[in-house]
Amino acid sequence: MTLFLWAGFVLFVLAMLALDLGVINRTAHVIGAAEALAWTGFWVALALAFNVGVFFLYDRHLLGIGTAIGHELSGTDAALQFFTGYVVEKSLSLDNIFVIALIFAYFGVPLQFQHRVLFWGVLGALILRGIMIGAGVALINRFDWVNYFFGALLILTAARLLVARHDNLNPEANPFIRLARRCFPVTATFHGQRFFVRIDGKAAMTPLFLALLVVESSDVAFAIDSIPAVFAITRDPFLVFTSNVFAILGLRSLYFALAALMAKFRFLNMSLAFLLAYVGVKMLLAHHYPIPTEVSLAVIGGILAVGVLASIIGAERDTAPLASPLEGEVESLASLTWKQARRIAILIVGSSVILVGVALLVLPGPGSVMLLVGLAILATEFVWARRWLRRIKIGANKAARSWRKRGHDKAI
Repeated sequence: MTLFLWAGFVLFVLAMLALDLGVINRTAHVIGAAEALAWTGFWVALALAFNVGVFFLYDRHLLGIGTAIGHELSGTDAALQFFTGYVVEKSLSLDNIFVIALIFAYFGVPLQFQHRVLFWGVLGALILRGIMIGAGVALINRFDWVNYFFGALLILTAARLLVARHDNLNPEANPFIRLARRCFPVTATFHGQRFFVRIDGKAAMTPLFLALLVVESSDVAFAIDSIPAVFAITRDPFLVFTSNVFAILGLRSLYFALAALMAKFRFLNMSLAFLLAYVGVKMLLAHHYPIPTEVSLAVIGGILAVGVLASIIGAERDTAPLASPLEGEVESLASLTWKQARRIAILIVGSSVILVGVALLVLPGPGSVMLLVGLAILATEFVWARRWLRRIKIGANKAARSWRKRGHDKAI
């Protein structure tokens, strides 16, 4: 059962990624703020729906969770730990977004190709996080001193964030870039969404692949910070992994929603430093004065709120503002008409109803009815939802006619 549960969750994540790139973003296009905000809302709603599922899974020990898988926790404690870990990981991903934006600006990656790099970057990050979480769980369970090492690492990272800026980014000094240049020549221009092309019968890299290499390697540094941070919130491997996964799944859409406005959140980076410092201290005190998860959630929320307020109030006082690499696209990315806002609202509401319906297929409740209601809501705005609703209606009519015919034959 344990292996099947982990495999099922991984397959679900891969299916969502395939839907993202293989269906929704099959063709290269510029992702505007409206679409990015809609997808961000969808991923957040998906995480919150899963958080509800976490409560029931641990409260009732469904599928062996809380007994054979994870730690024995109450439904409330498990849901609170997942949510706090998700908030921490989502917050730390903001710093990652700023770096990714500067990487794209350095290589001059066109907007319509950026989502492809982010997709493979997210996939690589998920694999890397899974490996690091497995190693972290093994180390913490075997050696008590690892807590102090992780706590000190987080505090040192916090100190570095307080004095560091991303303006001096130099991808050419990246060892992966140097190694790649030794193995393959690099084309002078982009070749659509392709990472490799053949020139004169020889394989050559495109600048798009170089950008992907830097994005993937930069995530290694962020994982070193974020993985210990979530271990300060929960030691349950299932909660650690799933909270990381749901935070990373929405990274691509969050990038397109915020990258053009990154200068507006200049001082949020400082609040992330204090967040890391807090979870570092929490980890150092774990064996002596454990801080309750409720208190941690309140403190983390307060730190982030102060960072946002400081960004709003003092952004214009920044003597060296962090310029957005999408500065020329702000107007097109930030334009949000009433029709777009309506589409976003319908997508979020309809998707949330469908997610509740999926949960009710396992839990007590009218799951199939909720699925139809959610699909009907989406059908008011999206053609693909209307097609699915029409197929379901045709299938239901065929099933009803077949049932009536069998009943009529039996009566004869």
